[in-house]
Amino acid sequence: MNERAGKFIRQPGGYKAFIPKPLPPDPSLQYDDELQSLLSEADRALARLDGVITVLPNPELFIAMYVKKEALLSSQIEGTEASLEGILEFEADLTPKEDIKQVKEVINYINALNYGMERLEEIPLTLQLLKEIHKTLIKGTRGSRKTLGEFRRSQNWIGPAGARLVDATFIPPPPREVAPAMHALEKFFNEYKHIPPLVKIALIHAQFETIHPFLDGNGRIGRLLITFYLFWKDILSKPVLYLSFYLKKNRERYYNLLMEIRRNGAWEDWIRFFLEGVSEISREAANTARDIIMLKQDLINELYENNISSIFAVKLIDVLFKTPIIDVKSAREKLKISKVAMNQLFKKFERLGIISELTGKERYKKYLFRDYVDIIARGTRE
Repeated sequence: MNERAGKFIRQPGGYKAFIPKPLPPDPSLQYDDELQSLLSEADRALARLDGVITVLPNPELFIAMYVKKEALLSSQIEGTEASLEGILEFEADLTPKEDIKQVKEVINYINALNYGMERLEEIPLTLQLLKEIHKTLIKGTRGSRKTLGEFRRSQNWIGPAGARLVDATFIPPPPREVAPAMHALEKFFNEYKHIPPLVKIALIHAQFETIHPFLDGNGRIGRLLITFYLFWKDILSKPVLYLSFYLKKNRERYYNLLMEIRRNGAWEDWIRFFLEGVSEISREAANTARDIIMLKQDLINELYENNISSIFAVKLIDVLFKTPIIDVKSAREKLKISKVAMNQLFKKFERLGIISELTGKERYKKYLFRDYVDIIARGTRE
């Protein structure tokens, strides 16, 4: 067994816990031709994505929906069974079809991501910020009985649901090692500036998951950390790279590669996988952005073809992109037109299939902008 990344040490309880070595890896990373090529492609794909986002009609609306998608996918990796439609229903004060507790876990993730982005406008990425984000993520969920916003003081382990410590597939460092390991990781955030940022965050994510510093939420915090780091380092102007889709799709390989780092020091294999994911998800997100631009233009063309060309009809399209589940009252408040005119507009939109009624009620109906939700929801229903 190679001890490049650290070593398994027997503990007083008889089990072996992994004690990671501080980053960067020693011996140093080997940048062969394949890894260099993957790094170049990932950098280009990320730059193209950043460029596409800037030409969106309203990038903040796209980002807000993509945050929901990332929150959903990251939570699904941990076993949550919510849907994007369920999240939107919850936000629209409807009762989701899914378990409300699981929906709230996804909402917490959205809040944690937004909180972290706001704080990073003011302060650097620190362990204290990670603790604050953890508190936001876990508060009021099934993990809230455990310590919020604090590193663990007891041993945790990774394994199948219900597995005991003796049956664990991986045992992170014992509690006394957590704080030193995390302080070393925080130091790495700020040093070794010669390491390319995408390689550096690949190392940081893997090391964080190995330390597993919290009793709950380590996977989700570790994936948030990728977004936070790239935003903090100005690699992305907007938080639009979300790797959870790639990691969910390749879940077994993801976990196996993390274990190969611990057992055999296989950092380069992990980094290749990570860079492949950055390229793939950058292209997917850019395509999604283009599809949204095309959808908006197609809808406006459809309005004109059906002689629904008032300025309020076009503005209602913009409202739907911002609020994909909406009612007549909310739309009226946004567009400042009469109830009769808005009801007529909703009927026309429903007839064209732009919106569909959700509630089945005679009054207080709510409508779904399904085409838009379907574009954003790609990959969340698998």
